[in-house]
Amino acid sequence: VQLQASGGGLVQAGGSLRLSCEASGVSFILRMGWFRQAPGKEREIVASIGSTVSSAIMADSVKGRFTISRDNAKNTVYLQMTNLKPEDTAVYYCAARRVRATNYPYWGQGTLVTVSS
Repeated sequence: VQLQASGGGLVQAGGSLRLSCEASGVSFILRMGWFRQAPGKEREIVASIGSTVSSAIMADSVKGRFTISRDNAKNTVYLQMTNLKPEDTAVYYCAARRVRATNYPYWGQGTLVTVSS
């Protein structure tokens, strides 16, 4: 399984960005997640989604501002980020696991999101 993330960049506080993560080399349904790691902080999960929209789970810190979605036909998961805050600055990683697994063995490269105040 290969994951290719894209969409990071520099944005002012209050702005928006959309991250994308395309999975390839996979023939089974994956639960996909977005994680982030800010400088000097531990990695944290931001959102995850199974095969349906109703399966989405968002971290409290981003509820109401971020939305996770996926296009199963394209094997792609998106993270729409709105009303960005400086504290959202981090390297964002997409990850995937089998639906019944408990950890995420598949990781994409990180994409940097920088929110200026």
